[in-house]
Amino acid sequence: VQLQASGGGLVQAGNSLRLSCAASGLTFSSYGMGWFRQAPGKEREFVTAINWSGESTYYADSVKGRFTISRDNAKNTVYLQMTSLKPEDAALYYCAASAGYGTYYGPTAYSYWGPGTQVTVSS
Repeated sequence: VQLQASGGGLVQAGNSLRLSCAASGLTFSSYGMGWFRQAPGKEREFVTAINWSGESTYYADSVKGRFTISRDNAKNTVYLQMTSLKPEDAALYYCAASAGYGTYYGPTAYSYWGPGTQVTVSS
């Protein structure tokens, strides 16, 4: 299984960025997908998740209303549209795949993780 995140980079505060995560080696449409992030010196934290069909989405309070998760099962890809970015959004962003056991909010629900893509937000 491979999860390859892309789309990270340097952006000014207030601007937008879209991350993508392409999955291979698994039946993508059977997995919930999540995004987590980790800033230096901080623990990995939940950002958002989407169920297998895309009908249900979940967000951390800190990103609700600014970030949108979506998926394209035909392309085996999940997206994270980030708008109104803040300096505190800067982190290494990871995508992960969950077979659906446990809550999407916790990292233990996820069986597979990608290597992450860096998001830097300048003030």
